[in-house]
Amino acid sequence: MSTSANGNGSLSAIRTTAISKLDRVVIRFAGDSGDGMQLTGDRFTSEAAAFGNDLSTMPNFPAEIRAPQGTIPGVSSFQVHFADYDILTPGDRPDVLVAMNPAALKANLADVPKGGTVILNTDDFTKRNLVKVGYENDPLDDETLASFTVHRVAMGTLTQGALADTGLGKKDAERCKNMFALGLLSWMYHRPTEGTERFLREKFAKKADIAEANILAFRAGWNYGETTESFATTFQVAPAKLNQGTYRQITGNTALAYGLVAAGQQSGLQILLGTYPITPASDVLHELSKHKQFGILTFQAEDEIAGIGAALGASYGGALGVTSTSGPGVALKSETIGLGVMTELPLVIIDVQRGGPSTGLPTKTEQADLLQAMFGRNGESPVPIVAPLSPADCFDAAIEATRIALKYRTPVILLSDGAIANGSEPWLVPDVEDLPDLRVEFASEPNAEDGSGEFWPYVRDPETLARAWAVPGTPGLQHRIGGLEKADKTGHISYEPENHEKMVRLRQAKIDGVDVPDLVVDDPSGGQARVLALGWGSSYGPIGAACRRVRKEGMAIAQAHLRHLNPFPGNLGDVLRSYDTVVVPEMNLGQLSLLLRGKFLVDVHSYTKVAGMAFKAEELQGVFTDIITKASTEAAK
Repeated sequence: MSTSANGNGSLSAIRTTAISKLDRVVIRFAGDSGDGMQLTGDRFTSEAAAFGNDLSTMPNFPAEIRAPQGTIPGVSSFQVHFADYDILTPGDRPDVLVAMNPAALKANLADVPKGGTVILNTDDFTKRNLVKVGYENDPLDDETLASFTVHRVAMGTLTQGALADTGLGKKDAERCKNMFALGLLSWMYHRPTEGTERFLREKFAKKADIAEANILAFRAGWNYGETTESFATTFQVAPAKLNQGTYRQITGNTALAYGLVAAGQQSGLQILLGTYPITPASDVLHELSKHKQFGILTFQAEDEIAGIGAALGASYGGALGVTSTSGPGVALKSETIGLGVMTELPLVIIDVQRGGPSTGLPTKTEQADLLQAMFGRNGESPVPIVAPLSPADCFDAAIEATRIALKYRTPVILLSDGAIANGSEPWLVPDVEDLPDLRVEFASEPNAEDGSGEFWPYVRDPETLARAWAVPGTPGLQHRIGGLEKADKTGHISYEPENHEKMVRLRQAKIDGVDVPDLVVDDPSGGQARVLALGWGSSYGPIGAACRRVRKEGMAIAQAHLRHLNPFPGNLGDVLRSYDTVVVPEMNLGQLSLLLRGKFLVDVHSYTKVAGMAFKAEELQGVFTDIITKASTEAAK
């Protein structure tokens, strides 16, 4: 035994505990929607980031504003995977489950591997709560948890005891139990505490009593870990060896917002976000609205159509119009996107995909909008499509979408999804000097080729086929654009069949000519792999992690990931044809596979999932192993 000052400045006895060094850990916090699991997970993640671990997170919360308390539909969870090396996913299964009530235990226990750790808030395991979720017997007393390492902690009671002298009522004190859980886990994994205490004081700056209550609960959890006989071991995960630079934890939606801010600065244009709140894209609006000092104007419209209408109008006026939404909103915006194609104005459409048609699964992830992005407009109206592969990559994807929109005078769709939007990872803050120059030149004088002194809006750059962009009100550059078909160069309304054919082909040729980098293939075997795993969007992490596992088993597999989905990279066809088997995992029913087969006449093995949850690495490992084994057997024949 030794003694040490605890968080309150008094002395507490400290047991000598064993320290186990780990290279990675997956923790899942789970409880009722009102238990503050998202905040708890986010704070643990922030401290892991500050400590220097590589990390990846997976928030999971119900769509209902407030499902019945203590029920499985109301369970909210936050999973964080942190390690001393570079990781690609939030983890397949939690090594540690913190369950604040029976519903959280029942909803998540099946994901915990045998031998895993389960920490339970015993205060909420009442007979009434057990009945709510269908437990006939108390899992604390039967064999339900026999295969796990179980820690029973009366978090509510202990929190109330720690706050007894604060004057807070029982209900308010009870709300602080999530900070008790955070303190306990912070002690178990040697996480720093100063950042969390500073955060709580800032978050509740106007309610000092609430701030101090949460801090006391946090310290109580830490001290409980130090003094209880329940925990014989603590764990250490060393910082990861990352590239030198300044890092911060970032979510996909925040990274998108920062990318747009940077794009505005690099282009010298005002950015107008015209949008309507929709899960899971709303945080793009929330974040951008904080940055007015960078020339960002946010407009929360009355509906999806008004939002994109304002954005396209801003582009007509010489700004960069941006709109953010999810799949249902893209459907409503489709006519205006078509107008953007016809008028050939820059416009960035952010689609943060979610599960299902109609309202579907608003808080769950999916990749089912690819065909809508590719073809979901009337007429021949092609648009470039860019898809980020991770939360941090959203920053670069936003800049790339802006580059294409401005250079080629076209709407561009950026396809993110719920897993990327709400997930987080370390982001290496870039040097501003390394960002691309996105400045554009507006038309400044008449350009009519007949010497009339007029401005023709559809005179094109011979290299990019982009039309001239004239700011309304510029003397001598009066012009008309609109939804009706335009005559080549002059922009006059035209119903001539030959002109329509020409304009349709010109618009398609412009998109086909967008410069995108060649597809890069990762194949450590030096070309020995006969199977290629090809993905897009948030499947990058699970595919990459699965490939690592397959290679560790001595099998060869190549991996490639598509960031540009329209147009495809110029070497994609050659890459596909150079492998015996191409497997494409997607969180849809095979949309990319359909496009690849149609364009390149190459068969692909489509592996699909539409469960509202991301792929697991172990799941794809099994798929890849089976395909490689089958391919090897057939080759031997």
